[in-house]
Amino acid sequence: MPTNADELHNFLRTRRSIRRFQPDPSTGSGQRPIADEVIARILETANHAPSAHNLQPWRFVVPPTSVGRTRLAQALTASLRADMTRAGASESEIEKRVAVSLRRIADAPVIILLCRDRSAVRAETPEEQIMSIQSTAAAGTVLLLAAHAEGLGASWVCWPLYAQEATRAALDLPETWDPQAMFFVGWAAGS
Repeated sequence: MPTNADELHNFLRTRRSIRRFQPDPSTGSGQRPIADEVIARILETANHAPSAHNLQPWRFVVPPTSVGRTRLAQALTASLRADMTRAGASESEIEKRVAVSLRRIADAPVIILLCRDRSAVRAETPEEQIMSIQSTAAAGTVLLLAAHAEGLGASWVCWPLYAQEATRAALDLPETWDPQAMFFVGWAAGS
């Protein structure tokens, strides 16, 4: 861990978006597991992010089961298919993107969904709404750095923004929780 400013700057500059994760060393397949305590520590650190008016409007969701992941994957790829169809993409392009999305969801050892809770906003003014989105994004940044501090790799994807209602329904989230981003977290494969 960094012990001075130079080391801290180096630590911050070495964080990367990781898209491939190590398999479970005991089986050579699946995902190398991450202890629940490590994920809890990452989320606790992310909860210390700065926020406008100290309202902390972010909410984190870790789909607890393969069923939750499957429902999330189905919701996101259904929305992707619909959007690409409306944009005139070919069926082969759509199937390729869907396959990549499904693989990334399946290959991630841990998925953390980042939501903005509209009920944690002081007023419905445009400025307050933007401040809550900025605050939620700050928590996402701290989450990435906390994962890096644990020696883990992570990648931030904004897919839930394109399918907020479907994501909310797939995971039975409160109506006031607006899905903003999703993080794939795991032990980085390769460099």
